[in-house]
Amino acid sequence: MIIFGIDPGSTTTGFGIIKYQNNEFIPLDYGVIQTEPNSSQSVKIKLLINDLNELIKTYQPDSVAIEELFFSKNVKTAIKVAECRGAIISEMVKFDYDINEYTPNQIKQNICGDGKADKKSVQKMAQIILNLTAPPKPDDAADALAIAICHANHLKQKQYAF
Repeated sequence: MIIFGIDPGSTTTGFGIIKYQNNEFIPLDYGVIQTEPNSSQSVKIKLLINDLNELIKTYQPDSVAIEELFFSKNVKTAIKVAECRGAIISEMVKFDYDINEYTPNQIKQNICGDGKADKKSVQKMAQIILNLTAPPKPDDAADALAIAICHANHLKQKQYAF
C-alpha cells in the first residue's frame, strides 16, 4: 500500500510518500512544497495543488493522510493554513480519496510513544522506522512522513482489531 502523508502549511507544505508492505515501511519520496512568502494566497494554493497533483500522478497512492489543524496563537496564520488545508482536502476528494486525519498529538504518540514529543524526536523516529541514513529534513517533511507512518499503523490496527 502506498500512503501519502501531508503536513499542510501556507508557505511550506510537507509531503511524505511511503510504501507499507509486509510490515515494512519503505520511503518513496519526501520533501516540501515551498511557495514564496510574499505571494498572494491564491497563487500559493495554485502552486501547492499543482505540485500535489504531480506527486499523485507519479506515485498513485492508495491512501491519503493529513494533519488536522491545531489551534494557533496567530489567528491570521491559522486562517491561511486552514485555507490551504481545505484546498488540499478538496483536491484529494476530486481524486476520490478518503481523507484520513490525525492530530499532532496522535501522530507523535503513534511514532514516538509520547504525544508531546519534540520535532527532533519525530525526525529521529522517522529515520529509524524508515531506515534512513539521516533524519529527514526539514521538519515539515519529517512530519509528513510521520503522518504516513501513523496512518499505516492505524490501518494495521484496524486489520487486526477482530
